[in-house]
Amino acid sequence: MLNLDPVLVNLAVAIGIGILIGAERERRKGEGPARSPAGIRTFSVASLAGAASVTVGGTLVLAITIAGVAVLAAIAHFRSREDDPGLTTEIALILTALLGGLSMQRPALAAGTAVALAILLAARTPLHHFVRSVLTEGEVNDALIFASASLVVLPLLPDQALGLYAALNPRSIWIVVLLVMAISAVGHVAVRVLGARFGIPIAGLASGFISSTATIGAMGMRARKNPDLLAATVSGAALSTVATIVQMALVIAATSVMALQTLSIPLLCAGIVAAAYGAGFTARALREEGTAESQPGRAFSLPAALVFGLTVSAMLVASAALREWFGETGVIVAAAAAGFVDTHSAAIAVASLVASGKMTAADAVFPILAGLSTNTVSKMIFAWSSGGGSFAVRLIPGLILVAVAAWAGALMQ
Repeated sequence: MLNLDPVLVNLAVAIGIGILIGAERERRKGEGPARSPAGIRTFSVASLAGAASVTVGGTLVLAITIAGVAVLAAIAHFRSREDDPGLTTEIALILTALLGGLSMQRPALAAGTAVALAILLAARTPLHHFVRSVLTEGEVNDALIFASASLVVLPLLPDQALGLYAALNPRSIWIVVLLVMAISAVGHVAVRVLGARFGIPIAGLASGFISSTATIGAMGMRARKNPDLLAATVSGAALSTVATIVQMALVIAATSVMALQTLSIPLLCAGIVAAAYGAGFTARALREEGTAESQPGRAFSLPAALVFGLTVSAMLVASAALREWFGETGVIVAAAAAGFVDTHSAAIAVASLVASGKMTAADAVFPILAGLSTNTVSKMIFAWSSGGGSFAVRLIPGLILVAVAAWAGALMQ
């Protein structure tokens, strides 16, 4: 192993940062009098100047150096002969000097930031094309709404139980609303990239690992908005149930392997039925000519997401009421009540009893499947409320078949 001086290593990182960013800027520097004022040498020197400033005098000298680089960049900017020279190179130069100073204290962070900056600079053309030609005005507005809902509203909401039976946590409910908006946006992007016939089923399967119930709500909203996508949205909603089964198997395995062994046949039967039902509607969507969504449209519907959040709130209150009436001593009742909101939490709670020896693996089958069944009821309610009758009558039979398959697998054991 080489015993290198850490200062020399950090200086090498600083030089590498300047070369990396400068090499990208050199390619866009141009020729002649109108060329950009900074290239690979200027960026390398700026980064090295930042590193030397920290070594010589610490933060104060670095601040003076950054100010000097900013003044020189401003002078070069105003002396440029271009009609619209932009500020990208000048700002990148200032940031490079700052990263050079940072490399003397946290070289890994400085190097990673430099790589991200170089990628951002190199992606100028595709980024400009994406914002100007691919994104619509409505999609930009949706992005701003989602950013406000997640970065402004969410931190302001209290993270504590409130309301009737202390069943409502405003922060948790708003996260559910954000999930619905995000899942709708994922489906929207998948449709734009892959087309409706392929994108919606794939988005449904992937989003199901986040929340199958929220995915069903988002797919129902899309089906109500565009009836031509009915088969594809039903397929995505059904495939999200496959994710539910897979995720349940994983959380049970992490809690109690013995419980998973006992539930292996019921979960396998439910997963096969869910996959088959989703595959059937996927095949139907592929055969339909009307599933091509030519208009970009909106990424999600905020009013529909808010209605979904209100429905979840009602289900939370109903679940808490069941627990209040029957008490926590009834494992089956508690698991069934929890299943209205989240089947995985009920499965984890029961599997934990098996792992601690308070319940046998055989006795855990009925409570876990009870939670799965009540969760199916919740999905049926959301399917009808979000997607209407046409969507619900196609999806609900599949949901019922999945639950029946799980119980049939249990009886087979």
